[in-house]
Order: sequence, then C-alpha cells, then structure tokens
Amino acid sequence: MNNIETNLPNDIQKMITQYQNEGETPFDHLKPESGYIPYDKDLLTDAVVALAQGKNILLKGPTGSGKTKLAETLANLFNQPMFSVNCSVDLDAESFLGFKTLDYDENGKQQIDFVPGPLVQSMEHGHFLYIDEVNMAKPETLPLINGALDYRRTVTNPLTNALIQANEGFTVIAAINEGYIGTTRLNEALKNRFIVFDVSYIEGQQLRYLIENNTNLEDEQLIKQFIQLSADLIEAAEQGKISEDAASIRALLDACDLATFIPAKRAITRSIADKLEDEREKEVVHNLASTLFE
Repeated sequence: MNNIETNLPNDIQKMITQYQNEGETPFDHLKPESGYIPYDKDLLTDAVVALAQGKNILLKGPTGSGKTKLAETLANLFNQPMFSVNCSVDLDAESFLGFKTLDYDENGKQQIDFVPGPLVQSMEHGHFLYIDEVNMAKPETLPLINGALDYRRTVTNPLTNALIQANEGFTVIAAINEGYIGTTRLNEALKNRFIVFDVSYIEGQQLRYLIENNTNLEDEQLIKQFIQLSADLIEAAEQGKISEDAASIRALLDACDLATFIPAKRAITRSIADKLEDEREKEVVHNLASTLFE
C-alpha cells in the first residue's frame, strides 16, 4: 500500500503509516466519548483510508447501528466540518442545492438572492457532506448530484444555471437502511460512486463502553443485563421475529437512561416495545426482557 498524502492530522497519519508498515490496527486509542467505537476496528481504518484518497463512502446498516455516529467520528478525525441532508420522499433539488429568496440591496431595491443548500456549501468550502437515508430520496432527485460524486466534482445548479466546482476536501458520506418501507434501491450509477461499508450493531465490550459513557446508568448488574438484552434482540431480529428497529442501539441507550430512575422492564416498554406496531413483536420484546429483569 502506498503512502497517502492527505490533510489528515499528523497523529492519525502516523497511525495509518504504522498500519501500512506493521499491520497494527490504528484507532485502538479511541474511547466512546471521542466518537464511534466499531465492532471491527478495520472498519474505521478502511473508511479513513478511503476518505483520505478522496473516495465517497456509503454506510449500510440497520437503524440505530451507529452510522451517523461513525460519520461524525470520521469528520472529527479529519478535522472537517460536516453538512447534513436527511432524505425523505419529499426531498427535492432545493433541499440539496438551496433556494431563491427575495431580498433588498443597500439602496432598498428588491432583488432575488440564492441561499446555498448543504451540497453547494460543502462543495464550495471543501467540507464533508453527510446524506442520511439516501435511498429514501425520490429517484429523480439523486441524479442531480452524480457529477459531484465522480471525477468531475461539479454540479450544475438548475436554479441558477451556475456550474459549481468542488474545492479540495469535499467528500460525501452517505447512509442507507436497506429493505425499509419507503426506501428504493440505489441505481448502479449512484452506487458505483461509493466505497460500501457494512455497519453492524455494536455488541459486547464496545456496547459496555457506550452505555457507561453515554448514559446515566451505573449499576453494573443492570449494564450486564442490558448488554445481554441487546444480544437477544439482535438475534431475534436476525431470525425475523422482530424488526430491526426493535434492536436499535439508540433505543437501548434510551432504556438504560430511563432504568436509572424507573424499573428496567418499564423502561424497555417505553423505549423499545411501544415503538413497535406489531403486537407479536411487542410480545417478543416483553418476553426477552422478562427473562433478564424482575
């Protein structure tokens, strides 16, 4: 592997070089309060290497698996501000590019100004752009950004007809949950513009760190029980007994916070079970909680 010439901070560049020369996995020093703790340290290493070479990356994984946190951690490692777009079926060109508005010049004369959106701002400033739930966007919207994602690094703004050229440092991190209602399959032209990473749920010791550093829960026995509950929920989701939403790490952390003040089973009902619409799924969650908590 060749050395990577990047604007990475020196300490991160040193760890990448050490990884290249000695095979030692970098980022072992990261603590939960510093950002995302992956289930596989190579995931973080490989994502950094891809971004350092100017590649766009696509994070695939279930809801609550830490994709957004991973994106924030990567931006922090590169000392990069990050603009964000949350996609939906209502997303249009203006949500990406910006919009026109009426304003007044210094002489009080009315004029039309353009307010740049997150794509334009990230391109002009050479910053990261995070596109969450990219497969929720309407198929006709996403092709607008194809030029910004390939070697051209340009996009023509249909609202102003201006050609926007991305400055150095501009990179896109996108995230998807596959198979969810309202999502569409990414077309190959768009997918081929990304390096794809599968992001799984955080488990075991990494989950313990997350609970200890990101919730108010301090009871050691309860922490062990919530870690086991998470493993049981993930297994149930993999077996198709519950939806992936029920195994969300985000929801589990909410339950940990509530369990600091109310009984754990009630906290699980509020934070996890009551979010589900299927009564059978709710019953599975309640049964799993009952085997661990009084």
